[in-house]
This record gives sequence, structure tokens and C-alpha cells, in this order.
Amino acid sequence: MDIHNISEDNVIQAVQDIFEAVKKQGNPDKLCLCEQCKLDTICYTLNRIEPRYIVSNRGLTRVERDGSERHQAHADITALAYKGLQQVNHNLRPTSNHDSTLPEDIVRKLSFDIPTIVGRLFDGETFAPVSGVTVKLYWNNELVPMRNTNWQNPYTLVANTPGAFTFWPAPVPAAMVDMHQIFEYSIVIESDRYDTLTSFFKIPTVSTFQSEPSYFTNRTFKLPDLYLFSPGEAEQNGE
Repeated sequence: MDIHNISEDNVIQAVQDIFEAVKKQGNPDKLCLCEQCKLDTICYTLNRIEPRYIVSNRGLTRVERDGSERHQAHADITALAYKGLQQVNHNLRPTSNHDSTLPEDIVRKLSFDIPTIVGRLFDGETFAPVSGVTVKLYWNNELVPMRNTNWQNPYTLVANTPGAFTFWPAPVPAAMVDMHQIFEYSIVIESDRYDTLTSFFKIPTVSTFQSEPSYFTNRTFKLPDLYLFSPGEAEQNGE
């Protein structure tokens, strides 16, 4: 069963960001930044926040809609995670050698990890969010496979999250670590009510050894707002 606790995902990302920031600052407090302390910091933080679960991109669009609440939650998690790092360092686990080796049970496979793609769709005449139309994501002229069956491609916009669509592409295998590649995608929207819309965009990625896939609300690729026009309307507006 594919259930995602986005609180867990956000905590993992917050702790990773804190560790990277401390390293870039030269680690003035001489904190231990080993993988074991990172895991302990994640557990410290998770034990002090409420979980929040989603099972599909329907749930993700609701999370993305609550923008101000999401930003406040991220700030709270970041503050708690930094406190957790300090507490972990005050009580270092005696059974760990505290080196920076990545545990083998975390390493999975080498791949390009594509971020979640988020977009909004509006009527070009009324500027109202659109529902009931189908959005398709393509790469190399083929529909992009999703992480699992709970994430759809094509994706049909629904009334309770009007105008919002999301995709979570499956990782793409890579030949080696730290490879740079730009993925060129296209969004295609076809509807009896509107002219067909095709929008192209690029996502730069770097190959890494991936752990279990997670969704991070602050690790998304946000598309510019898209607008649909009735047949002939775009020409009348000079577009």
C-alpha cells in the first residue's frame, strides 16, 4: 500500500537542508554531522509533530492549495529540527562510530530523481480555475510513468481542487553518480471546450543514489500558470 506521510518527507528535507547549511558555514559549533546523527535528528523531530498522509496527487493538490499554512509548518519544522540536532549532539549515541558513511540499507539505486511537478490551469477569458479537463505529461513523445498507480498520467482536474494538477515522475536510471541531465517535458491539454494547449519546459537534474522515494513540499518544480481558450478565442485576442 502506497501511503505517504508528507510530514516525514518534510522533516527529512529540513534536516538535510540544515546539515548542508552547517557544512557550508564551516560547522563553527563542531557538531557531529554523521549519518547516524542525521537519522537521530529526524526521529527527534518526527516524534514531536503530527503526521499528515496522502495517497495520491489528489491529496497533494490540497496540500499545495494551503500555501500560507504550509510555509508556517515548514518554518516550525526547521526550527524544531535544528533544536533536535543540538540535542542529539549533547547526547551522542555511544554505539555509533559517527563517521559519514551512508548506511547500506539506505542506498538503493543510481538514478535521476525528478521532483514533483505542480501547475495551475485557468480559463483564459474568465480567469476562473478549470476542472473536468485532462492534463498529460510527455517526455520523448511518450507519457511519463509515475511513481506508482496512485499518481495518474493523464490526470483529470477535479472540482474540489479546481485548476490544480500534479505529477510525480518515476526516477530515471543513470549510468553514474553526479551526471547532469536536462529533461525536456511537455504538458498537453485536450478538451472539447477549449483549443488544444501544449506547453514545453525543462528540468535540470543530477544523478544520485536514491533512498526510498519521498515527496517534499519544498522540492517541487512549479510551472507558470496556464490558460485555456475557447476555439478561435486565442486568435481574437491576438495570441
